[in-house]
Amino acid sequence: MAAFHLTVNGVARTVEASDPNQPLLYALRNALNLKGAKFGCGLGQCGACTVIIDGEAVRSCQTPLSSVGDRAVTTLEGLGSPENPHRVQAAFIEEQAAQCGYCANGMIMTSAALLARKAKPDEAEIREALAANLCRCGTHDRIVHAVLRAAGRA
Repeated sequence: MAAFHLTVNGVARTVEASDPNQPLLYALRNALNLKGAKFGCGLGQCGACTVIIDGEAVRSCQTPLSSVGDRAVTTLEGLGSPENPHRVQAAFIEEQAAQCGYCANGMIMTSAALLARKAKPDEAEIREALAANLCRCGTHDRIVHAVLRAAGRA
């Protein structure tokens, strides 16, 4: 087994794995017990597994553990806390944007990365940023409104 040294949610962590191509998602969920990122399609097409690595939203199901290196990984758990949620998490709660929860992780993490790059995106930019995240319960309009709220535009 090889040891992989990661920084997850600001904390140095070590994960052992026999396969360097093991998806980061498996290490987060199974070794580190971080359940925010979900296994959805396993193909990087739905967004349920999204985490932020050095400011970019990435699909952890398609990210080999060995490719992370010393880059900072942020999961939904590291974005905010129940006592002090990230502004996107707070806006999702205020707008009741999460329905079934399947897409919530990907939508929130992608939105947080977007707002870190661009503080006040317009609705079209938000929709474009979230287009690759699947939502099966139909809360897209609430999600977009929540991101607009988090950006101070609603």
